Amino acid sequence: MTDLNSSIKSMKQKYREIFLKSVDAIKQRVDEIKPKDFDGDIFDEYEPQSLGTQWQSAVLEMFEDDICHEIYRKWKEILDYRKNFECKGCATCCNLACSEFSPEQLREKAQNGDKFASQFTKIFIPYKTREEARAIYPEYLELLDGTLEDEVYFYHCPKLNECKRCSDYENRPEICRTFPDNPLSILPETCGFYQWRAEVEPVALMLHSMVEIIDYYKQNIPRKK
Repeated sequence: MTDLNSSIKSMKQKYREIFLKSVDAIKQRVDEIKPKDFDGDIFDEYEPQSLGTQWQSAVLEMFEDDICHEIYRKWKEILDYRKNFECKGCATCCNLACSEFSPEQLREKAQNGDKFASQFTKIFIPYKTREEARAIYPEYLELLDGTLEDEVYFYHCPKLNECKRCSDYENRPEICRTFPDNPLSILPETCGFYQWRAEVEPVALMLHSMVEIIDYYKQNIPRKK
């Protein structure tokens, strides 16, 4: 439990540091295209067609056409680098798949056309009790119990055989083939993608912080119609 807690605390600390650096970096980009000798803040209200609204439009355009494209490119590089690693067969992801959605919610989402939910409900079945899931990875559940306020539901794949191997591996669905697709997922050291996650974590945290900051700008910059 100590190692897992230390890993999470370390990631949170790194994220705080990276977030502050990203705030400064994005603000610098915003200020670079600010009209010369213009006195005003990017979040102020300005008259239509004024220098202020032109600046705001230029900033939003920069986010969309420049920074967001760069974020997407780097994120794709991270996912492409994942191909250098492979599953080691620890079966943790098969034995302990978790979701913020209950079985009923997942079934409803699947009926409404959600591709991920459709695949998930066709494979995974919920544990009857939380204690069944706790027996698989007690440290992980203890961490979630101490850090999350919302309910998390745990599932397992019935196709796993006694040797912790998939009995239908060649026909496994896309969500199994692409797991883990989030470089910030909590992975056990036994996972074949643990090293991938460790290597790309700093860049992934930086990209995540930039998305958060840009969303804040987009939500708070007044838009004139």
